[in-house]
Amino acid sequence: MDNVPNLPVTQSPNHRSGFVAIVGRPNAGKSTLMNALVGEKIAIVSPKPQTTRTRIMGVLTRPEAQVIFLDTPGWHAPLHKLGEYMVGEVRRAVPDADLVLFLVDLATPPDDQDRSLAGLLRQAAVPIVLVGNKVDLLGNQSADAALAPYRTLLPEADALVISALTGLGLADLLAAIVARLPEGPQYYPADMVTDQPERVVAAEMVREQVLQHTHQEIPHAVAVEVDEFKVRDDGTTYIRAVIYVEHDSQKGIVIGQGGAMLKTIGRDARRELERFVEGKVYLDLWVKVKKNWRKKDGDLQWLGYRS
Repeated sequence: MDNVPNLPVTQSPNHRSGFVAIVGRPNAGKSTLMNALVGEKIAIVSPKPQTTRTRIMGVLTRPEAQVIFLDTPGWHAPLHKLGEYMVGEVRRAVPDADLVLFLVDLATPPDDQDRSLAGLLRQAAVPIVLVGNKVDLLGNQSADAALAPYRTLLPEADALVISALTGLGLADLLAAIVARLPEGPQYYPADMVTDQPERVVAAEMVREQVLQHTHQEIPHAVAVEVDEFKVRDDGTTYIRAVIYVEHDSQKGIVIGQGGAMLKTIGRDARRELERFVEGKVYLDLWVKVKKNWRKKDGDLQWLGYRS
């Protein structure tokens, strides 16, 4: 991939730094893009819509610039308290940014979510770059033709086309980002790639595997809390995580017949966690019911979804 990983850093003169919000509708590829640009997996990825629920920060540090990316939830019409929180995360990220990347899916035409988000961006006093993603899926259609209807949404914005998955165009995109950032100091240590605590990253990696292995209403009804994360004397990282669902029927699906589904989720989550901690992991998974947690402010805050 044409990724641009963090490099050993000696800050250069005229150093640039700033916050770059990545916004777009669900499944536009925002998390894939941030992971590719930072060079490490920070945000979980799945084909399910609304995978990202909070703002996730990824830091790319190079001699000439430090770029702080803000991966945001997909823009959508919320149906419950969790959805309102997710849309609020986008609204809060845009005015705080030095630059906004409006990521769109070139493989499909603009929809009401794209038009609604473009309306929000037109009101923001923030530079915007329109980024057409998934150019690798266009086949015989030209990128210009696929991008044209999106250009009408933000005619003043500069535009580029990329594939976050294959890396096509990422070097040009990064150069365009750095050129638009203000001159400024390095805000974070050179070896820092995210502000997410270990427990949060671990919880998200477990949730990612629930998303990958379950269907229908289950992915959206799941939250994960890590209530123990410690390194044992033998060097093994012990992680105890609770998977919360909203109904008893969902609990049965996540556990599966004879515990088969939970074992599969745990196996694949453990592999990701071992890459994350660079060592052995003992993952202790539990499944509990928290009735209608997505609709309750108190449960949202308790599970970490705080405005």
